[in-house]
Amino acid sequence: MPGDKPSVDLITQIDGWLADAAAFAWGTPLVVLILGGGLYFLWLSGFLPFRYLGHSVGLLSGRYDRADDPGDITHFQALSSALAGTIGMGNIAGVAVAITVGGPGAVFWMWMTAIVGIATKFFTCSLAVMYRGRDSQGQLQGGPMYVITEGLGPRYKPLATLFCLAGVIGCLPLVQINQLVQTVREVVFIDQGWLEPANSMPFNFVAGLILATIVALVIFGGLTRIAQVAGKLVPTMALLYIGSALFVVITNLSEVPSILWLIITDAFTGAAVAGGAIGAVISNGVRRGVFSNEAGVGTEAMAHGAAKTQEPIREGLVAMVGPIIDTLFICTCTAIMILLTGVWETGDANGVTLTARAFEASIPHFGLAILVICIVCFGISTIFSYSYYGAKCLGFLVGAERQHYYNYLIVIMTVVAALMSIDAMVNLIDLAFACMAIPTMSAALLLSRRVMIAARVYFAQLDDTTRPESLN
Repeated sequence: MPGDKPSVDLITQIDGWLADAAAFAWGTPLVVLILGGGLYFLWLSGFLPFRYLGHSVGLLSGRYDRADDPGDITHFQALSSALAGTIGMGNIAGVAVAITVGGPGAVFWMWMTAIVGIATKFFTCSLAVMYRGRDSQGQLQGGPMYVITEGLGPRYKPLATLFCLAGVIGCLPLVQINQLVQTVREVVFIDQGWLEPANSMPFNFVAGLILATIVALVIFGGLTRIAQVAGKLVPTMALLYIGSALFVVITNLSEVPSILWLIITDAFTGAAVAGGAIGAVISNGVRRGVFSNEAGVGTEAMAHGAAKTQEPIREGLVAMVGPIIDTLFICTCTAIMILLTGVWETGDANGVTLTARAFEASIPHFGLAILVICIVCFGISTIFSYSYYGAKCLGFLVGAERQHYYNYLIVIMTVVAALMSIDAMVNLIDLAFACMAIPTMSAALLLSRRVMIAARVYFAQLDDTTRPESLN
């Protein structure tokens, strides 16, 4: 129809604007801030927190928890809620996007982001408990906006406002919904012959409505219900996904060294896809790594800031486990599967469909079903956590008594995201994450020495006693 052309052109223009804005935001300065900031945290801490990874895992058992500690959820629920926000499309679709756009070398830079992200999460999540504040209803809250206002003072409030404005957009479930619908549509309905590609738009709308209903049933129950659901979904799905990927790796073990070598060599040449543009490989890898583990973005600090504890360092140690599970394990498994099967070099599949093709080729008969189950659970659990993050950001801006309106926005955008293109969704969220990372990392760098003062006291107590009671 002739009348359709202007609207199509407008959508194309908007996609182009978003792509340009995201590319500008994720230029060298932000890459330096995230990677350089993480390296600074590693240097400042002298790798001290890394010596206590065993203790970090022990904290998840709950033996250090006290019922009268301030906060809303346990250490385990805080980590599960944070992982519910990070394990999902960043690990499945994000890795595929990274390889498609930046080549295998982008995976290396995802690893680097995760390694420095371990230290970044230790500092940002320790601060989230150290500088908790009261919202307009007097409830104790944690997150970068409170770290900024409580730790740095009122004159830095514009940074907190920037974080929350970006968070309202960045925490919309756009990529999760878009890729979830794409998975069900392309690898289930179209592949099985149940749907013609020409009928995709009506399918997307109906799927969006169904997902919106499911999401609404959970998110209106608040953080406690979100944490309970995430605590059950995330560990089970993570084990199923990792187990499936490890099966493929083990059965193709002889080819794994060459795949790892390809990742490392391409990281410094960019020859595979980016035509030798090493800067593009690094930028893309860091973007996808941050989208995967969210270290330095600040979303995870909002979940850990709600943990029931009086000890900031304890929560920082728990948060450190996130990038290890999320990026170093799950993203690596996804990348190896995609590279082993060679699907990234054939066809025009992108995003989650590329990962689906890798599962289908690697685990005949069962691989696709496993991936679809994992994607559905990961995608929905991510939406649950993001709804909490976005509501906290809105509450900081307009008052906690109005933050519940964000849930209505989430439900509406669930339908909208099902109808939009993946490129527009990814670029919009990338832009929002960039605007969230700037205040989060800036505040963490300015307050980092206060974290180390508290850390030295905590670790000294930990080394001096074998009784958990003395740490409470």
